[in-house]
This record gives sequence, C-alpha cells and structure tokens, in this order.
Amino acid sequence: MKIMVIDDSITMRRIEILALKKAGYTDVIEAEDGASALEVLGNSIGQLPDVILLDWNMPGMSGIGLLKKIKSEPDFKHIDVIMVTTESDKDNVLEAIRYGAAGFVVKPLTPRKFETQVIQKLYKK
Repeated sequence: MKIMVIDDSITMRRIEILALKKAGYTDVIEAEDGASALEVLGNSIGQLPDVILLDWNMPGMSGIGLLKKIKSEPDFKHIDVIMVTTESDKDNVLEAIRYGAAGFVVKPLTPRKFETQVIQKLYKK
C-alpha cells in the first residue's frame, strides 16, 4: 500500500512517516503543502497513493481545499483521504466527510493515538 503524507510541518511529517514505517508501511511519499501535493500526484499517475494523510491547516491551499480538488479530479478521486488535523469542530468534521474524507483524526498525535486511529484505518483497507 502506498501512502502520501501531506503536512506543512516537517516534524509532523517525520512523526507520521516513522509511525507508518514502524507499522510496516514503507512505500510512503510526502508533500509540504497543497500545491506541491498536486504536483507530486500529477507526476505519479500510474503509481498514485492508495491513502493520503492530510493536514487541514496549511499555507496557500488548505487541506479542505486540497481534499475538494482531489475528489473532483477523475484521476485522484478514488484515493482515500484521512484528515489528520487540529480541527475538531463538528462542522469541520462534517464538511470533510461531505467532501469525501474517509476518516478524521485530531492532533496532537501521540504514537499510541496514531497507532489506534490511523494504522487501524489502514489495516481495514
């Protein structure tokens, strides 16, 4: 399974990637914002990720904006997107689900929380 981590915080990306690799997911790519994520996805046709772990609050294009873009593109709309974010407002959760998010995990992420909330979702795929 190929996984993409999109977060403007390099520290957060490292935490998520390390946790994924510890769980056996070694095919991981990353991007630091929405624009670079779209560039990586556009260059990955034929080798797209199965799952995207997406931060909400990023400069430029927000995570929800990127989610809308991904789900509107025929080449990308099949990719499962799990929002991993500090946004916990009920309306934001509902908005993400309405636009096609497959899951929603609230930061801060501890290794245990990542294991129980993100890795468990991946095992179900």
